[in-house]
Amino acid sequence: MPHTRAIPRFTRGLCFTVLVIFLGAFGTHPLAGQSPSADVLLTNANVITMDPKHPTAQAIAIHGDRIAWVGSTDDAKKLFRAPVRVIDLHGATVLPGIIDAHTHLLSLGQSLLRLNLKGVATEAEGVARVKEKAATTPPGEWILGWGWDEGAWASHYPTNQALSAASPNNPVYLTGLHSFASWANDKALALAGITKNTPDPGNGTIVRDAKTGEPTGILLNTAQELVSKKIPPLTLDQTKKAIEAAARECLRNGLTAAHEAGVSPLELQAFRELVREGRPPLRVFVMLDGANRALIDEWLARGPEIDPRHQLTIRSIKLFADGALGSRGALLFEPYSDDPKTKGLIATPEAEIYALTRRALEKGFQVATHAIGDAANHMVLDAYERALREVPAARDPRLRVEHAQVLAPQDIPRFAKLGVIASMQPPHATSDMPWAEKRLGPQRIKGAYAWRSVLRTGARLPLSSDFPGETLNPIEEIYAAITRQNASGNPPGGWYPEQKLTLAEALRGYTLEAAYAGFEENVMGSIAEGKLADLTVISKDLTKLSPRELLSIRVLETWIAGKQVFGVAPGK
Repeated sequence: MPHTRAIPRFTRGLCFTVLVIFLGAFGTHPLAGQSPSADVLLTNANVITMDPKHPTAQAIAIHGDRIAWVGSTDDAKKLFRAPVRVIDLHGATVLPGIIDAHTHLLSLGQSLLRLNLKGVATEAEGVARVKEKAATTPPGEWILGWGWDEGAWASHYPTNQALSAASPNNPVYLTGLHSFASWANDKALALAGITKNTPDPGNGTIVRDAKTGEPTGILLNTAQELVSKKIPPLTLDQTKKAIEAAARECLRNGLTAAHEAGVSPLELQAFRELVREGRPPLRVFVMLDGANRALIDEWLARGPEIDPRHQLTIRSIKLFADGALGSRGALLFEPYSDDPKTKGLIATPEAEIYALTRRALEKGFQVATHAIGDAANHMVLDAYERALREVPAARDPRLRVEHAQVLAPQDIPRFAKLGVIASMQPPHATSDMPWAEKRLGPQRIKGAYAWRSVLRTGARLPLSSDFPGETLNPIEEIYAAITRQNASGNPPGGWYPEQKLTLAEALRGYTLEAAYAGFEENVMGSIAEGKLADLTVISKDLTKLSPRELLSIRVLETWIAGKQVFGVAPGK
């Protein structure tokens, strides 16, 4: 099904030219007729609207939860004689509310409440943190942690000898950065009944000592479930607290909406209660957990739930085609360059992806499938193509591939041809670049993290973080998108720089494109009359900074539905 872009994309150079020209054009805004009403008037701002008809402004009028008017500060003073509240932003830059199109709020909340190993460089440092935690944890209570980098450590996974010595009285379970590997101590393995003789589960690996065959404590892919199912399940109250903590962190980083990937019944109940209780205000677009067949059958029978207030919308299903590149679970056409014994794994067979996609199309649901390897992406596109062909009456399906990380050249044009959304994450490239080419080799790497190649075909390209495995700071993500460098500016010129995005394209990915991926481009993604008053206020004009200077930008305020839900005190 061919896809036609509704709103033309503009290049960075053109964007800046139009911005400058249009600043003068706002002076001719007609003042005749009745003035619109306003509750709040924001003035003296640098507004980047992402509306190609009116790219810039200086003032925004808000009435209720909507944007009532956009224009110049001078015209605002003439139009709005007595608004309820006037807020002078003193030159701060205002963006449409940032939308993160692929998130894991519960995991983020748990990471904030658990032992955080993100950025830990060595086994010894991780063990030291566990030892410190064990000193204040009652015997027998689980020590749960998260964040060690299973991709960076894959060539030298740790054992659990030191981990077990540091915490002999507590079961320890430490999930990797991207959740495709875990590190457990002897006590946790014992509780799970894992011994030398325990067979590997399907699509999973119990990493073993090469000489003795004993489990080392590293569990890959589905083998993690052998231990994780022994951990006491979260209560509804714990789930709500974790989600709320994550949502507050999102607001602090300027996010106004999140596309939550793989939601369970417990999480769904927590989201519903949080919305009903009015906390927190973050907008959530739900992708239901496609592995929970009872959940999916229930929702396919009842149909999508589209919230008229756009707080909690349920109309998407999340599937997994394969695993992760770091743990060598991504499904490749040819063996891994650094491990010729494997091509990765199939998490959901093509026939199942097709069957569920067809059912979803018939019932008005979107399908969003995790696909990392080139063979997995090819398989998903084949399944989608067949389902789309057999359900020609499907209305605006907007099927998605989540990550689309490694693509064969012949598959890149298929996204635009089929109208399939390529939902990609800039920080994945800068996190993975130290080891990704070792996995893929010099030829396949050219089709990896290939944002420019995908965009060039006319495909939709919403951008996101996939937090908590990556940063949830959208400015850092935009920096990664336009430089393909780490925070230190390496490598010089960027990693495979031909795949860089322009600033305008990156901004579009976190606003209009992300809104489109959630069927909400008519109410979100740009600053225009009638749209929801969701705004991200930042400290500097990012269009006037060098890429490195972007990293100095701070989020000053976050607005949702016409209300400020995060703000820093002046001078902070």
